[in-house]
Amino acid sequence: MRFLRMAAVAAAIAGALTASTGAGSVSAEPSVVLGAGSGIVFDNDAGCSLTAIGHDNAGRLVGLTAGHCAPTGARVAAEQALDAGVIGTVAFSDDGAYLDFAVLQLDASKVIPTRTIGETTVAGIGGLPGAGTTVCSDGRTTGRSCGVVWGELEGTSINQYCSQPGDSGGPVVVGDQLVGMNQGRLTGLGPIDFNVPCTGGVNPIHSPAYFQPIQVILDVVNRAGGVGAGFQPI
Repeated sequence: MRFLRMAAVAAAIAGALTASTGAGSVSAEPSVVLGAGSGIVFDNDAGCSLTAIGHDNAGRLVGLTAGHCAPTGARVAAEQALDAGVIGTVAFSDDGAYLDFAVLQLDASKVIPTRTIGETTVAGIGGLPGAGTTVCSDGRTTGRSCGVVWGELEGTSINQYCSQPGDSGGPVVVGDQLVGMNQGRLTGLGPIDFNVPCTGGVNPIHSPAYFQPIQVILDVVNRAGGVGAGFQPI
C-alpha cells in the first residue's frame, strides 16, 4: 500500500509546515499527544500512521513509521494538531525499499508521548507471532482491526486485519506488546488476482494484510546507530 494523497487537507498541512520554524522550535509546553496509531502527515502531502513512540539510547524522542510514507529529511506534522506546525523530521527512511521503515526525530518541546491511543496500548516489544495468533493493528483510516496470522511470505507476516490507505506504519500488537509495523495489503497471491479492499475493521472478507516484524526493524536500526538506536517505547 502506497501513501494516501490527501487533497482536502494538503493546503492546511502546507500552511502549518511553512509557518513553523522546524523541529527545533520552542513551545511554551508540549501540546501534541502522539502514540501508536496516531495520524501523521508530511510535507510531501502523504498521510500515514505512527508505529510507536519512545526514546533512543541518547534520550531523543523518536517515532517509527513506514518508509514509503516520506523520504529522509521530510518534515512531520500531527494530523489532529496541524496548528502546532512541524513536530519533527524524518531522520532516516529507506523509501519503501528493503524493510520499508522510517525513523522520526520528534520535538520534545511540542510532543506529549503516550502509550495508549484509543484501544491500542504499546507497553513493550514482543516476538514474532506464529500462524493462528490473533494480532491487532491501529491506523488513521481504519482505526483498530484484528485478524489471524496466516504465516510468512518473503519476510513479512501475512494476516487478516484490515489495512487501508493511510494505515501504513500503524502498530501491530498482541495484547500490549508491539510485534510489527503494518505496511499494507496484498493485491495478488502469485497467479491469483485477489484484490478485495476492506471496508472497515469489522469486515473479515478482504485481501490479507502484511506487516514487518518489529524486532527485525529494530535490529537494523540498532546496527546502524544514530537516531533511533536502542529504541524503547514509552
